[in-house]
Amino acid sequence: MSHTAETPEEKVDELSARIRALERQLEAMTERTGSGEAAKTASPDSHPPATTSTLHSDEESPDFSEEVLSWVRRAALLPRLSTLCFMLVVALILRTITDSGLIARSAGVSLGMFYAAGLIAFGYYKYGRSSPLAPVLTACGALLMPVIVVETHTHFQSLPLVPAYLALIGTGIGTAYISRRFNVFTPISVGILGMALGGAAIDYPHPYFPYLCMVLITANVMGYYAAGLKQCSWLRWTTLVVTMLMLLLWGLRLGQGLSQGETPTPDLAVAWFLPVLTVFALTFPVLGLLGIIRSKSSKTSRFDLMLPILNAAWAFTVAYHAIEAPGKRIVGIIGIIAAIAHLALSFWLARRNVMGAPGTGSFAFAGGILLALALPAATGMFTLSLAAISLVAIFLAVMSRVWKNGGVRLCTYLFHIYSCTALVIMLRGEGAAATDLINILPAGLLAIVILYQYQWCRRNPPPAGHIFFSSIDDKDRSAALLLVAALLCGYYAMRIGMYHGVHLLAADARHEAFRCGESVLINLSAAGLMLFAYLRANREIRNIAVLVTITGGLKVFLSDLIGAHGLPLVLSVFSFGLTAAIESVALGKWPKHAVEREEEPELPSQAAVPLVSSSEGMG
Repeated sequence: MSHTAETPEEKVDELSARIRALERQLEAMTERTGSGEAAKTASPDSHPPATTSTLHSDEESPDFSEEVLSWVRRAALLPRLSTLCFMLVVALILRTITDSGLIARSAGVSLGMFYAAGLIAFGYYKYGRSSPLAPVLTACGALLMPVIVVETHTHFQSLPLVPAYLALIGTGIGTAYISRRFNVFTPISVGILGMALGGAAIDYPHPYFPYLCMVLITANVMGYYAAGLKQCSWLRWTTLVVTMLMLLLWGLRLGQGLSQGETPTPDLAVAWFLPVLTVFALTFPVLGLLGIIRSKSSKTSRFDLMLPILNAAWAFTVAYHAIEAPGKRIVGIIGIIAAIAHLALSFWLARRNVMGAPGTGSFAFAGGILLALALPAATGMFTLSLAAISLVAIFLAVMSRVWKNGGVRLCTYLFHIYSCTALVIMLRGEGAAATDLINILPAGLLAIVILYQYQWCRRNPPPAGHIFFSSIDDKDRSAALLLVAALLCGYYAMRIGMYHGVHLLAADARHEAFRCGESVLINLSAAGLMLFAYLRANREIRNIAVLVTITGGLKVFLSDLIGAHGLPLVLSVFSFGLTAAIESVALGKWPKHAVEREEEPELPSQAAVPLVSSSEGMG
């Protein structure tokens, strides 16, 4: 039976039917795909929170674990831990053999020290091969050595004193060589800590101080070198604190024994005390100076800036209290020479061609501390020495403007505040020393010098760039403390004169007259300040006048009214009323909205910057 050929129309109909069938299949697949995506992207309310958390956990856990494992591989943590464990196992085996008596104690000590030294040497070899185990080997050896030395010498007395200290010094020098050879920080840091802490622990609290100081000075010098490898202020502070505390202990024990007439014990080594202290007193400022020079134009370490200041206060205090009375004047003279040397170094640092002249304020402040401590010891006249310190301060203030150094200017504020505070403490009360006529001279001189610097500060704004005057006290309001200090010094000078003046009265009237006279002096000073502030339109002096008035009022109503009577009390109350009236008139007429006349020119940075900005904007 023959096959009938299809016409073109039939072929078109067949193709159209196939196309419609394919379209229906495609729509069905699209619907299934869309429903699956909708289920995945449904709102959180349609699924429990636990399911979402589980999904996120399943997706993120592999990545986090891979990061942790990657870090462990990069840090070689597991090999280092296993190496550390094996080294400790060997050390414990040696300790167990020695304690059990299988070998002599001296042989066990020698084996332990050789083992620690071997670890350090093997660490040096591994550093040469860039092995990740090198820091572990070196650090473990450097820590084991002081532990073995301290325990053997202190508890078993099997290691003599000199070899014990030499072993610590040798360990420190060896680790320093490794750090220098391979430019790494770990060996020297562990070596310094082992030296300082191990040396201090030997025979504490009765070490043989000269040998101990050999270890400590080596550790401090190595700390300076370590700071060149990496910022390690914590390491240097630790070593410095241990050193200062041990020499302070030496000085206190020595001074206590001498004051009680006891014969010093051999471990105090009296003949070595001053030479050793001198070596440290010279070494610390030299290390600080070298650190400041090394920093150049970069940020100077706070440790290097603080080291001369702490050394000045510590060294003089320890020496002064450890020396018998006849030698204290010599210590004071040496302190004055040291103060002049510190001030000379501050001049040299200020003239260096380095921005900000770092270290100038540190050495100036250290020189001021030495003057404050040494002048009374050398002269025996405490109040007169305060005037000398104040004169040095005003000289440094003038130089701070030449050097454009805000740190030195801040130091002068502290010098004046110290001088005023010390004067107030010395002249309080009515004793013979406090009311001696000779004290009028230093008190009056302090008042004049400090008042002059206050006026100088208001004419010369602080230099820009110092952190205190740029961020903490950008208006230089702290200079107002100088005015308060000057007023206090002037008050005590006039108080001494008034004390001798009331002695012209009858004996039974002197005390009340002097007591109420103090109130009159305070109140009249407040009135004078308010009048001066009103004439100069100076709000700063006005505020201080109000403060002085409050002080006078408290003394009148809380002291005079309770313990005085008669004419002195009348004058006291009248002076306060008169002051209150004067201030009432002055404050009532004070211009409320007028611009206050400033006594100092505007800071260059505050005056010039807006002009530059305006010109740039116009350009």
